[in-house]
Amino acid sequence: MLTSARKTMPALDYVSIIRSVYSERGAMLLGAISSAAVAAISSFQAEAPILLVVAAALLVVGLIRFYNMQAFWRAGIGDDDAEAAERWENRALIGGALVAFTHGIWCLVAILVVRDPFAELASCTLTIASTVGLVARNFGLDRLLTIQIVSLSVPLWIAMIFRGNFYHQLLAAMLILLLISYRKMAGDVRALLLSAVHGRVEVSRLAAEFDIAITTLEHGLCMLDENGTITLANDRAVQIFTSLEIGKLAGQPFGPVLETLGARALVPKIAVARLRKIIDERGSGKVLFSIHEGPCFEVTVSSGQQRTVLLFEDITERMLAEERINFIARHDTLTGLPNRSHFNTLAAEHLQMRAEMGLPSTLMIIDIDEFKHVNDSFGHVVGDELLRQTADRLSAALPDEVLLARLGGDEFIALCAADHAKGRSAAEQALAAFDTSFMLNGIDLPVRISIGVVHSPASQDDLEELMTKADLALNAAKTEGKARSQIFHAQMDIDYHYRQRLKADLRDAVAAGQLSLAFQPLLDISTRKVMSCEALARWTHAELGPIAPAIFIPLAEEMGLISDITAWVVENATRECSCWASSVGVGVNVSARDFRGIDLPALVDRALRQSGLPPERFEIEVTETAVIEERDLAGSVLQALADRGIAIALDDFGTGYSSLSYLSALPFTKLKIDRSFVADIADDPRALRLLANVARLGRDLDLKVVAEGVETEEQLNVMLSQTSVQQVQGYFFSRPLPAKDIAELIERFNGKTSNRHAENRLHG
Repeated sequence: MLTSARKTMPALDYVSIIRSVYSERGAMLLGAISSAAVAAISSFQAEAPILLVVAAALLVVGLIRFYNMQAFWRAGIGDDDAEAAERWENRALIGGALVAFTHGIWCLVAILVVRDPFAELASCTLTIASTVGLVARNFGLDRLLTIQIVSLSVPLWIAMIFRGNFYHQLLAAMLILLLISYRKMAGDVRALLLSAVHGRVEVSRLAAEFDIAITTLEHGLCMLDENGTITLANDRAVQIFTSLEIGKLAGQPFGPVLETLGARALVPKIAVARLRKIIDERGSGKVLFSIHEGPCFEVTVSSGQQRTVLLFEDITERMLAEERINFIARHDTLTGLPNRSHFNTLAAEHLQMRAEMGLPSTLMIIDIDEFKHVNDSFGHVVGDELLRQTADRLSAALPDEVLLARLGGDEFIALCAADHAKGRSAAEQALAAFDTSFMLNGIDLPVRISIGVVHSPASQDDLEELMTKADLALNAAKTEGKARSQIFHAQMDIDYHYRQRLKADLRDAVAAGQLSLAFQPLLDISTRKVMSCEALARWTHAELGPIAPAIFIPLAEEMGLISDITAWVVENATRECSCWASSVGVGVNVSARDFRGIDLPALVDRALRQSGLPPERFEIEVTETAVIEERDLAGSVLQALADRGIAIALDDFGTGYSSLSYLSALPFTKLKIDRSFVADIADDPRALRLLANVARLGRDLDLKVVAEGVETEEQLNVMLSQTSVQQVQGYFFSRPLPAKDIAELIERFNGKTSNRHAENRLHG
């Protein structure tokens, strides 16, 4: 079925084909006139007037088609107006069919009616020639071509068949084959032309896109031919080389351009040589082009098919970003000093170099005294500002050749290329820099530092070893009163290894359950009866004997074992207390680390449940320091315990950062005044007044007041007569006793009830 070409090809191609049908209207008219003239001549030669009618018909049809073609070009249809093109295709069908049919009738009349050899030859010759023209003109429209061939060939075929001659009939059959071959030829030409058109359009599209890509590429691009001549350079490449005072690029050899850059020292010669080598070898690779006092480019070279492409990518921002990232990775963001990792690298290089020359070095670790108090009291903004100003003061005070870094927190480290005397002098200079107070966000704040110093005579000590020794010296400086420097000596190392041994043995002791409990009673000051006992952990070393709690408790906190000890003490203290008289309770000290290290309320609940001890007989003791370190968390944990009916005692009151806000904000039920308030009350009226005032404060806050450290009867009598202290604790009554002895002491002070209670529990 013949269909419009509109349905089989894109609008742009379809319109182009229709235009080709309506082209060459002059040649078409000339062909029509020629055919009409030949028909008229054959009419005169054969004396056949009917051929004049045919001639007239040929001329009229030709004129009609001519004016129709002129009308098409006046209409001016758009390149993609397929709908209008289809209307003109239909008009071309009518005109083309008329032309072909008229030529066919001409042949029919000449062969069947006139039967003149010249008339037959003229009509057939012109008709076949016209057919070739139809194929050449209308090959793009299969429907039009087919209709024209049929319109022309049917009359001609009828004439040949009815002529009655075998040879004419054979010729008719051959003509059919010829016309079929014409149609096939037209289809092939049409397919070839459309393919060429599509290829040209695709090439044009790709060329346009390539041109856009090259033009809009943010990187510079140069293309070199097989001789190294620049055949293409985009706008960005032109801008780059123009800024380097290089003129026209296109058509210039790239070698002299490189020579000019190297000669002017605009680009490092090594980069120029490497780029030239890659280009000459037709290779591929990347070269860093750092322009003197200008941007930095990464040149990517790609070679293939006798062409070389150079891509110039501006990586200045990337290089700056990498430098910033490297700086951040190696330096402390707050102070700008090298961080610990970068310091380790620099210090290792420094020590190796000094060791090779046999020269001494001095290492200092510097710590800000009471920095945590600054953070807690004034906030982290002030703390951060203090760290920044500390770094500035240390940088200004220490010699220029000193390698200064921030270790972390409030610790700084300095490595000096100095002997013992110069190292000590540098430490004194650093201390002197803090004689002047700091102005921090409008706050005038005096701040001091402590310094641990270690000297390495030939710089042959390992950095980690030096830092360990300096840290030991720093701890000694802190212990001796802070705001000073301390030089490492051998005894510190001995003490350090002793501490390390104690740490290892303490870990094993806790894991093996080798600690024990001691209990010190708290007595009512009036009745002298035991009201409760403080449970205290004790450790007896297998070789070293008893280790003082003042030694192993800080070690346990440092090692993260304190919460394990607290859990053990709570479980065992509640079990022991359940065997005492019903009125006597037990108190357990908790560390600041316990608020995060364990679920304290759950631990207490489990211990009370397992021992059967009522909550009102259990007491938690916490120091002011512990409350300060974990104020928010401590508040929530202590409140949860208080809600269970457990008493909360503030221990060692007066030794930390005493504040009435803690007393009123937290659920304390007892205030234990530190022994330092009690020591001189028998001889010093001022000390007595201070104790009396503190006790009155506790009573006014509805707290039970306990005085610790009572060691003489005179202290007890003065306290009883002139203060409102309610309970006392101290060596005057009893040292801490083992679990097996505390029940006997309670019995002695409170009577026989405790013993009967214990027996009931044992046999109940």
